[in-house]
Amino acid sequence: MGLTIGVDIGGTKIAAGVVDEEGTILETYKVPTPPTADGVTEAICAAVSEVSSNHTIEAVGIGAAGYVDDKRATVLFAPNINWRHEPLKDKVEQRIGLPVVVENDANCAAWGEYRFGAGQGHEDVICITLGTGLGGGIIIGNKLRRGRFGVAAEFGHIRVVPDGLLCGCGSQGCWEQYASGRALVRYAKQRANATPENAAFLLSLGDGTPDGIEGKHISEAARAGDLVAVDAFRELARWAGAGLADLASLFDPSAFIVGGGVSDEGDLVLDPIRKSFKRWLVGGAWRPHAQVLAAQLGGKAGLVGAADLARQG
Repeated sequence: MGLTIGVDIGGTKIAAGVVDEEGTILETYKVPTPPTADGVTEAICAAVSEVSSNHTIEAVGIGAAGYVDDKRATVLFAPNINWRHEPLKDKVEQRIGLPVVVENDANCAAWGEYRFGAGQGHEDVICITLGTGLGGGIIIGNKLRRGRFGVAAEFGHIRVVPDGLLCGCGSQGCWEQYASGRALVRYAKQRANATPENAAFLLSLGDGTPDGIEGKHISEAARAGDLVAVDAFRELARWAGAGLADLASLFDPSAFIVGGGVSDEGDLVLDPIRKSFKRWLVGGAWRPHAQVLAAQLGGKAGLVGAADLARQG
């Protein structure tokens, strides 16, 4: 199969890109994300039509944040779009006249990294995305593993603290409440409030109060050696690494790939994640250790992965 299109549905924009068999993006087009479910469908179709005008396209892959059924056709539930059993594949196919594959956005990103990024050379890879929340994907034996009903790898909602912090999903103690961008900001605010003398630089980047701290401030302050910012990253990494150790007990991959906005800080967050993973890996002194790798494709992973999954059919 030749060229395919990947669509990445974000909170503020929808990006469509033409992707070749080597994972190279040849052309992209972006439109704002509409506020309604029907508007999102129309925007997807408009973006696909625009970006395909100069190319012969074989199929389209759509990455959607939510639960996608086992046939990769229906969005069963989307937390940020009012999709409930939404037949997205059929609706888009009827409008654009091309075969469509719908997949969870974190699965798309995982597949993109496996095929064209940090996962190349590995047959068994677990990906996690540390963004606002925590997502993931499972590739075992060179295949994307989606589970019987298509909703596997919702790692962020594994309960790691019984009766812990309330999660947006309605449960308590979910992993993403302790290892995510939101968690990082919470850690920094709590520590800055308790010891403001150790957060002077961090506080100076916002409005001078703990409530004014944002994720970008924590990154800048940690790079400058601010004690509270560095400690906030260490706390996030402690939880992230411990979770990877649990996933190693389940899947025994050769590599973990860490993506998402938090991972953009590189070794600032990855080194302590590796240390925590080593600390909590059961039998770690006597067994091989999976590599913990930084994602390579950044924000392109989901689009590239969606396009390649469409190519796979």
